[in-house]
Amino acid sequence: MLKRVGVQQLRLGMHVHQLCGSWLEHPFWKSRFTLTDPADLQRLRDSGVAECLIDTAKGLDVAAPAATAAAEPPPSPSALPLPPAPAAQLARAVTLQQEAGRAAQLCAQARDTVAALFDDARMGRAFDVEGCAPLVDEIAASMQRNAGAMLGMVRLKSHDDYTFMHSVAVCTLMVVLARRLGMDEPEVRAAGLAGLVHDVGKAKIPLQVLNKPGKLTAAEYALIKQHPRLGHELLRETGVATPLALDVCLHHHEQPDGQGYPDALSGEAFSRHARMGAVCDVYDAITSDRPYKAGWGPADSIAKMAEWTRAGKFDAAVFRAFVDCVGIYPVGSLVRLQSQRLAVVTEHNPRAPVAPQVKVFYSIRSQIAIPPEALDLSQPGCRERIVARESNSQWRFPFLDTLAAPMQPLHAARRPTKESAPCEPG
Repeated sequence: MLKRVGVQQLRLGMHVHQLCGSWLEHPFWKSRFTLTDPADLQRLRDSGVAECLIDTAKGLDVAAPAATAAAEPPPSPSALPLPPAPAAQLARAVTLQQEAGRAAQLCAQARDTVAALFDDARMGRAFDVEGCAPLVDEIAASMQRNAGAMLGMVRLKSHDDYTFMHSVAVCTLMVVLARRLGMDEPEVRAAGLAGLVHDVGKAKIPLQVLNKPGKLTAAEYALIKQHPRLGHELLRETGVATPLALDVCLHHHEQPDGQGYPDALSGEAFSRHARMGAVCDVYDAITSDRPYKAGWGPADSIAKMAEWTRAGKFDAAVFRAFVDCVGIYPVGSLVRLQSQRLAVVTEHNPRAPVAPQVKVFYSIRSQIAIPPEALDLSQPGCRERIVARESNSQWRFPFLDTLAAPMQPLHAARRPTKESAPCEPG
């Protein structure tokens, strides 16, 4: 039986089912666990969470009052086992800058959550898929307030945390895509959770293969291709993973033309959710820097994926919806303006896909950096427009993702020399 209690009423042996309040406020990466450590109990009492749900079928109930204790008033309605409303239902639209700080904090904690989950899987420990649901609720709520903030933040990855942040990014993309496809909020959050755990099988791939800086051998590539089945087995063993999460984990490398893996699915056997996972997974992968190659620019990646869609590699309807979400010029795209200046896209404008918000930072005519200037190309009276997308493999600006991030202050950007470029493309 679920019961809402004050955090100060908790004691060792109780099973915490859910912490009531923002996922960001509590110190635990999962929200369902049995209290066995006095240090954990104290950390929870010292946190900003006031109440939680306990499951008396899995742990102790609230301690009965002593016989000599003074009579207490009857429990308030808050003591009833009524779960709180999902965070995504409470979200209100805000500006990109208003959401930026929360999105940055959420990304940092989400990265740590996924790292802990992968560590548990790698070490053979049981991991809590259901415990990730509050994290997905927070991501869904942030995306509902302003999708651009999370979409900008998840692009900031280092080589060392790619595996973890890739999972957060795919979760984020699955949420926005599911909403675009008209799914209801429970299905949106289920799609987000599937995105978060879709690559958990990589926890069973040796790190020297997963992070190899050079080209994989045939044997190493065959090993990498086992990660969907390994992840599916890990999720199945938890006993709580949803059919949707199991499907996306196992089939996010399938293709409509039947040339994917591990089961070479096509037609109706390749589900809509798995098709969504395939698009989101590839987009984040090819736009991210990896140990063996630099990521492609977001606009270049959309163009390349459009070619692959025409060749039967992605579901056409799902890909069109995805482009509606991220834009023809997604966040982080390098573009040339009519004034012969370079700019980076900072926010997609769904009502005007070819007129996003940008930061101008470089003069092509003068070949010098200029003080960054924020422009909304959709505003009446704005004389600028995008005339072409640019490939950063030629310009080698190492700071585009940072400059595009919603919390990035406007400051002068220096064009790098060839020696300072982070890595060669290809």
